[in-house]
This record gives sequence, C-alpha cells and structure tokens, in this order.
Amino acid sequence: MHTDKQRRVAITGYGAVCALGENSGEIWDSIMAYKVGYQRVEFSNSGIKAKFFGFMDDDRNRYKGLPKSVLKMLPLFAKNALVATREALTMALGPDKALTDTVSPFDAGVIIGTGWGGIDAANINNNDYRACGLASSFATLMSMNSAATAAASLTWNLRGYQNTPVAACATGTIAIGDAYEAIRSGRAKVMLAGGSESLKEQFNVWSIDVMQALSKEQDDPRLACCPFNTQRSGFVLSEGAAVLCLEDMAHAEQRGARILGEITGYANYTDAYDMTAPALDLEARRRAIVDSLKAAGTTPEQIDYINLHGTSTPLNDINESNAVKAALGKAAYHIPMSSTKSYSGHLIGAAGALESIVCLKAMEHSVIPATIHLDQRDAACDLNYTPNEHVPARIDKAVNLSFGFGGANAAIVLERR
Repeated sequence: MHTDKQRRVAITGYGAVCALGENSGEIWDSIMAYKVGYQRVEFSNSGIKAKFFGFMDDDRNRYKGLPKSVLKMLPLFAKNALVATREALTMALGPDKALTDTVSPFDAGVIIGTGWGGIDAANINNNDYRACGLASSFATLMSMNSAATAAASLTWNLRGYQNTPVAACATGTIAIGDAYEAIRSGRAKVMLAGGSESLKEQFNVWSIDVMQALSKEQDDPRLACCPFNTQRSGFVLSEGAAVLCLEDMAHAEQRGARILGEITGYANYTDAYDMTAPALDLEARRRAIVDSLKAAGTTPEQIDYINLHGTSTPLNDINESNAVKAALGKAAYHIPMSSTKSYSGHLIGAAGALESIVCLKAMEHSVIPATIHLDQRDAACDLNYTPNEHVPARIDKAVNLSFGFGGANAAIVLERR
C-alpha cells in the first residue's frame, strides 16, 4: 500500500444520464438553454398528490452495447449507472482503450451509491409474485443496493476497492469523496464513483409524497421547483445517474490523460437530529463546508462558485443558506452560487454526482449556471443565488454541497487544473 499522504486526485472523465439528456453534454446544453427535465405525470393512484416528476423516457437504445448477460439481472437504476460509467470511461480513455490497458484491475475500483437502489424492482417483483406466484428469477439480485457497483466491476473488470454508500440525497457526493480518499490513501489508482436513482413504482412515489416532501404545485412548472423562492413547496423527484472517473494524478499524467479538474477537499458530518428535517444548530453542515475548505488549503474568499443542495423545500433552503453563512462568514455574500436542481429536479442518490459534473462544466465554460424560477426570493434566503440568468465568470475553485435524509452532510472542493 502507498503511504504518500500528499497524493493528488485528478478527474479524467465523467458521464451522466437523466431527463435533461442522454449524456453529460446534452444535460449541460439543456441547462444553458434554460430547459427543465421535469413535466406533469399522472399516476392512477389518486393518493399521489404530486404532479411534476423528472422521469426519463423508456428508451432501450441507451443500453445498446452493454452486456446483455449483465443487463438482464439489473434494476433500472443499475442499468442507468452503466450508461453513465461507460461515458465516463470513454471520456477518460478514448473509445477504443480498456481501463485495464493502463492499470492493474486490482488498482481500479468502483463506488456507485444509491438512496433506494432496487426497491422499484423489488416491489414490481413482489406484485407479480402475489398475483401469480411467480416473478423474475433475478428478483433478489435486482433488489440489491450494490447492483450498480457489482455490474460496473463485472463489465469493466474493476477488481480493486469497492463500496456502495447509501445516504439518501447526499449519496453521490459521499461516493465521490470516499473514492477521493481511496486514491489519497493509496488503496487505488483509478476509481469510478457516483450515484444512480430510479423511483417510479407507485407505492414508492406515494411513500415519499405522503411525507409531504414532494412539490405541492399542480400546474405551473416554474413553481414546481423554485429553490429559494417564497412559493417553493417541495422537491421534484427525478431519475438518473452520474459517474466520475478519478485517478491518482501522477498515474493520469504518466499516461497522458486530459485532466478535467482536481478534487482537493472533502468532508462529511452527520446531524444526529431528525430523519428528515435538517439540524437547527447547523453544525454538521457548517463543519462539512469548513473542513472541506481546510483540506483543500482554500479560504472562503478564494471560492468562485458553490453548487448548492437547493432542493426547493421550505426547510432546506433556509437552513442551507444559514449554514453557508455560518461557515463562510462575510465572504458568503460575495460568492456566486446556484441550485441546478431547478433544471433537473432532485436525482436523490445521483444528485451530488451530477452536480459535481455541473461544477466541472461551469469551470470549463466559464459560466455560473443560474437558479431558474427565482422570481420572488425568500427574505430569509439572502445570498447570491444567480437568479434566472447565467453569468459569465472564470471559475478556478468550486464547492459542491449535498445534504440528505437521515442527517447526512457532505461537501467537496473541485479545482481547475
């Protein structure tokens, strides 16, 4: 095992799929064009009051080229994770090169997290079994939260460090942070890391809606997801996957890889307060931000952009704004920030990974993506959320924040290379 504590972590590829687009480029273009990935969806269950969802089209073409022997065992969230992973590897390596051409399979690992994993498939299979006494012979495998991690390792011969974090809405950022730590510690030279989520089965949608967590808006998409707006009423449940390829910087440079960015800091703290509401003392969120900057050797004044968790829920948006101010002090008022969930909705376990990609795209294109639908800002949310219009700006250092049910709080620092 390597023991160099100054090991640096490069980002050499990324991939994503959601209702905004079939790949990371299409998703970014949709954001730049102020498009949203959610629309009205009617369920036959009248008990589901929410009307807006960011579900993907049922397009089997997106899985072409992936091994059918693996796909047949997978729930939808895991299939989508393979799509994102393939894009990340193609970006990192080129179209014709295998990862194991550049590194031992035992030095390449994978961490693909999820909030609810294969629970859709579990319910569908259970419904089939109750109806006729039969279900898919792969029902158990489809219910595994680790199905995406396992499928990626099988498909690309990743035999190194593996894990599957399950931390609700903070999962994607925690997966990337843990992969960063695996490379920093010498456990791996290359890590595929991110998250995936697909929750569309009626009972699972109802079970979130009945908690009053989803948007109450019935008609207007501008009010369905409007972070920091006085009229926000809950988050829009969305589907998708996002995965980053992280590498030991020395290994990436040695093989001549294009460095898309660098992860320089990560921190993760827990509220220990409530299963759904954020802690009133702000401490876990504040510490996650402060310690991620400390790990990166960065001051608040050096941060050029923050991608906020920004769920469009009454509780989160105020609590998050206050946590940012508690962590960054007066500098918080001068840092451009935004919630790109206003375009994508909330991808739950994939949210933090997708939003990390947004940070990298923002660096590449020198633009602060706007928070759209911010027509009437809540007076308690008094930071610069980049309302409604993108702003050109050079971004050298960005912070991505993710907070989840169960009190999970994570922050990572990404830098231009």
